This record gives sequence, structure tokens and C-alpha cells, in this order.
Amino acid sequence: MSKLKENQETVGGFTSTAPSIDKKEKKQTPSKVNNVIEVNDLNLWYGSDQALYEVNMNVPEEQVTAIIGPSGCGKSTFLKTLNRMVEMVPIVKTSGSIKYRNEEIFSNKFKQEYLRTKVGMVFQKPNPFPKSVYDNVAYGPRVHGIKKKEVLDQIVEKSLKDAAIWDELKDRLNENAYGLSGGQQQRVCIARALAVEPDVILMDEPTSALDPISTAKVEELVQELKKKYSIIIVTHNMQQAARISDKTAFFLNGELIEFAETDKLFQNPQDKRTEDYITGRFG
Repeated sequence: MSKLKENQETVGGFTSTAPSIDKKEKKQTPSKVNNVIEVNDLNLWYGSDQALYEVNMNVPEEQVTAIIGPSGCGKSTFLKTLNRMVEMVPIVKTSGSIKYRNEEIFSNKFKQEYLRTKVGMVFQKPNPFPKSVYDNVAYGPRVHGIKKKEVLDQIVEKSLKDAAIWDELKDRLNENAYGLSGGQQQRVCIARALAVEPDVILMDEPTSALDPISTAKVEELVQELKKKYSIIIVTHNMQQAARISDKTAFFLNGELIEFAETDKLFQNPQDKRTEDYITGRFG
């Protein structure tokens, strides 16, 4: 994990702090990157109110892409558009294109169930089902028709191991997940998402309800998961974005203002609005 250092700048008579990254320790991004999701000219409305404006963004595979910006800027709306969960709000309408692995997700031929299997979601607050740890993780595979206990046992164990919580819970699989700590619940929810073998994992501020120790564990887990999955994480914490992401997108008032490699965006932003936000002038 990259070390974070603070970059201080005096703005308007007060000192603001913006995150930056030690370039010597930042892993170099490969020169050739495949895109797992491609967004072109995306607009979104809630009824007559427009929430996203002409968003264009390519999400690289097997990297962590962070989305930052002030409250109400469209971060979570954009994230939920990537697996069409936003359409659960009946007044939503969209225009433009989102392609997953070169397939248009808004096409009538593209099944939403398949999309939400391949593009999984972890929410802001841990939301385990009121079931055992085992049944939480086995839920998705069962829905997909897997019934054999030995197969489910393997899936549950692998998913909990991938979520870095098997050792903590291997003797507690039959306990209700509600009895776990917040950090454990969130990692069980991550294991539940992994159990259906997604390709992309969307995370909507997954550590905002967690204590610092649990937050650190989830951040370490994200770094491990990107070896197998493409991760897009909304975070209100710029320090977190700097620590764990390869690329960062800055949203403001429904617009994608800037999208670049994380160290470049924090150390040398190209848009003054990005600079103003990361140096604390607003937000």
C-alpha cells in the first residue's frame, strides 16, 4: 500500500491539506490497459431534474478507480447506473451509452440479472441478511441454482477467504450475521458479492460507517481484490482515494470534471475546480 503524505497549501489565509502520494512508492500503471466499462455521453434525470451531464469515462480492468466529489455531486448515482440499480427508482431516465465488455448494457438484449451478477455492489452500510454467515454467502449461488452442499461449502469457504475473514468466522458459520461487528458484517457482504463470481465490484462509501481499524482492513482487502477484480469505489475521503486507487474521477454538480491517474490528479490537477476541491476551498 502506498504511503500517504500531506501537501499543505495556504489558501485565503488558512492552511488546507490535500492528499498526495509518494511517487517512488506508487506502482506504475501498465502502458496498455483494457477497459472493463466504457461510458459515453451519459445523461441521467430524476423526473425533470438532471443529475448527470455528458459523462465520458473508461474504467480500466483490475485496477481501483475512485470517485470523489462533494455531497450531492452525482457520485453514487453514477455508480448505481453502472449496474442499472438506479433504475429501481421509477422516475429515472437516461441517455447515452454504457458498455460492459463491449456490450451495451441499456440494450433490451442485455439481461439486468446477468449485469448485476457480473457487476456486483457493496453498499455504504453493512446490510447482511438476517441469516447465518453461511446462508448470507450461499444466498447468491443458491439463487443461481446451486444446491449441492459440498459445492456450496467450497464457495462459502473460498468467498470468505477472498474477503479476508475466513479465519475469523470459520467456527461461526452458523451464527447470525447480525451478531458480528460492523467491520465483519461489511466483509461478509463483500464475500456475499464475491460468491457469484463478479467481474466488477462497485463500492459505495464502504467504510464510512466503520471504525479506523475496520476501515484499514477493508482498504487492505481492496488492494488484494484488485488482483482478480475491477473495483470502482465512491469515497468522501480523499485520503482514502489517494491510498488505495490507481485512477480517480472528480465529480461536481453532476459533471465529470477530471479523470486521471490518482497521483497526477492530486499532485497536478488540470482543472482549477479539482485543485480548489482537493485543497479544501470547498466541499
